[in-house]
Amino acid sequence: MDRNERLHEKLKIKKKRLVDSLVLNEILKDKRLIRAFMEVPLEEFIPEKFFSIVRLYEDVPNLFYYDEQNPNNYRTISAPHMISIMLQGLSLTDDDDLLILGAKSGYIAALAHKLAPKGEIIILEANSEIAKLTSNNLKKLKIDDNISIVVKNPLLGMPELSPWQKILVTGAIEQTKINPLLNQLDENGGVLFAPIGQEIIQVYTQILRQKDEYFGMKQLQVKFSPLITKVELDELELLTDFDESEIVKESNKSFESLNKFSNKINIKYTSDILDDVDSDSGFKIEAIDKKQQELVLSYLMSIELILKNLKKEENPDKCFKFIESIEVKLEDLKKFKKLFQIKIKRMQNILNQIRSYAIVRKELNKSKLSDSEIIDKKVDIINKQIDQVNVLIEILKEDISHIKTLY
Repeated sequence: MDRNERLHEKLKIKKKRLVDSLVLNEILKDKRLIRAFMEVPLEEFIPEKFFSIVRLYEDVPNLFYYDEQNPNNYRTISAPHMISIMLQGLSLTDDDDLLILGAKSGYIAALAHKLAPKGEIIILEANSEIAKLTSNNLKKLKIDDNISIVVKNPLLGMPELSPWQKILVTGAIEQTKINPLLNQLDENGGVLFAPIGQEIIQVYTQILRQKDEYFGMKQLQVKFSPLITKVELDELELLTDFDESEIVKESNKSFESLNKFSNKINIKYTSDILDDVDSDSGFKIEAIDKKQQELVLSYLMSIELILKNLKKEENPDKCFKFIESIEVKLEDLKKFKKLFQIKIKRMQNILNQIRSYAIVRKELNKSKLSDSEIIDKKVDIINKQIDQVNVLIEILKEDISHIKTLY
């Protein structure tokens, strides 16, 4: 047995001992999550320079990011007992869509995917370095098709992709700042789970939405570092001469538009929200019929055709028209999302990136850069846009192929 095999066996034994301990102490109760802990390798989510055989598969947080320029800026993957509490508190079902605020290196998302394999998971992360690290981790384990990561202020959530069946907050958040997120929950039993409170101490709280009513259950006191919300300029923005203040202004405007609902939510606290409140979905289709299948396929093939035309379009203004047309069709397809397991949120997220590139192209047309600089930047942006269009076309092809086999 070589060194790597010995290490693998040692970690396997430690992992089994950890899981057994969590079960014995009645912290880990979901059999699906037990399997997920055994199947997902924590060591793959920790860079080699922070790798510690002593800490791995112990019930302690694991360091995965450290900024040498700013020693106070470091991140850890939460301790396994806390991850168990987080994921079990969400009560994930097979096809739930999950929004995770704060990347945690992708480990929690990878475990969540095992609990909701038919759902879509999107992570919002404010730190672009951590986002890239997380993206690489997901690609390494070949689960990046199911989990997307977006560099964005997590407090904004993703209202454009709502409703969300589940939202998980992985850092401390103040009570008033959760209200915009609660508005993004599915009104038929959507659940948010978050450590709510000031910096010193928080209470992990489970909140369930039923229509316009919100029911909460406070679970346990915890001490989390604050949810990081400072968004760094990403590669896309650095390619342009955008006024940084305009970007911040737009971000603040989005936050204010969400925050205006802050005082309108009254949470009723109860003993066990998931037992006391009926969370049956208001929209159910019992079986697939041929007409539904044909309708969905026609929409998807129509979107594919529009994308092929978009890829060849040189006029950014016409690109926006193609994008708007696709948005309308995706909105119509939402009611078939769960029945046909269509990756609507992933498609919408990629479409947003395509729109961003179209915006940059339009701005470059108005800029005062020299001809050679303009040409180089335009080529770069067009290539990036085409890459995203190709990714979206591949997703469509996969969905079309899958749906054809269902009837």
